Amino acid sequence: MKIAILTGGGDCPGLNPVIRAVVRKAINEKQEIIGLKYGWKGLLEKDIVTLDLQSVSGILPKGGTILGTSRTNPYKQEKGAELAKKNFKDLGLDALVVIGGEDTLGVATKLFNEGLGIIGIPKTIDNDLGATDFTFGFDTAINIVMECIDRLHTTAESHNRIMVVEVMGRHAGWIAAYAGVAGGADCILIPEIPIDIKEVCDSIDKRHKRGKNFSIVVVAEGAFFKDENICLQEKKLDEFGHVRLGGIGHTLAEMIEKKTGFETRVTVLGHIQRGGSPSAFDRILGTRFGIKAYDLLKEGRFGKMVSLKGNEIVAVSLEKATQKLKTLDLKFYEMTKIFSS
Repeated sequence: MKIAILTGGGDCPGLNPVIRAVVRKAINEKQEIIGLKYGWKGLLEKDIVTLDLQSVSGILPKGGTILGTSRTNPYKQEKGAELAKKNFKDLGLDALVVIGGEDTLGVATKLFNEGLGIIGIPKTIDNDLGATDFTFGFDTAINIVMECIDRLHTTAESHNRIMVVEVMGRHAGWIAAYAGVAGGADCILIPEIPIDIKEVCDSIDKRHKRGKNFSIVVVAEGAFFKDENICLQEKKLDEFGHVRLGGIGHTLAEMIEKKTGFETRVTVLGHIQRGGSPSAFDRILGTRFGIKAYDLLKEGRFGKMVSLKGNEIVAVSLEKATQKLKTLDLKFYEMTKIFSS
């Protein structure tokens, strides 16, 4: 077989362990494997790199992706899908391993339905991809956020301040909820439930009345106030129809300070959450995903995505995996409220 591998969408810790696992497994079985540079753009432009043991040596602890990434969408370019299928054939490929989130795997699903041999691997720090319990990158991200919250606790307490921490999470509050609980946040706000500013301020007032003169408020970037739209950095759309979010933290901080009278500051963690070395969990999960993906393509079970169910790595259909986003379990969110008073 001749196999290709690509990484698309936002980068995240754990991509390189996946690449390493697929490459080592393929080479051990004497298969030819190449990398497509910068996601779907690499397939459209035939921008390739040969992958061998030397190219994946030492990449296990590295963040990002050695193949590069982009938000290129073949279906948004003139005859892009046709070109992708033509180049797949011209390159002599038998299989393509696609590592990405909802957008990248959405394209993979369409191309599989149009005849390409594709296996998907779920990647997103947001943990919002369906049909898998966890995606790699999520564990690293919440540990980064947790450490930042730990550090903000000390300055918040020293100055008797309210600290608003804006984290990633466009449609789902997994990062906000998990990192918020782990970091001891006093209020957690997620996209799934509109923000009631009165409820937030009442909770902070209640803490002050019992002698707690500081509070940590964690808010996901996609959270919004009742009867209001999400906060945007700009209205320009990317090739998958997404706008750039940002600003909810500053808006929330201004409202809290105005309504409570307590000094409030905001920290926007942004792309810090994506960067750096992957955690042990993400290195292992990425490795297991990569090996399972190779096994599936070797068996010719195309149109599948590898998935974590409990502690088992299983195969699910790409169609099922990309049907809808996985939002935060609201039972877990209800649990967070016991720490907000």
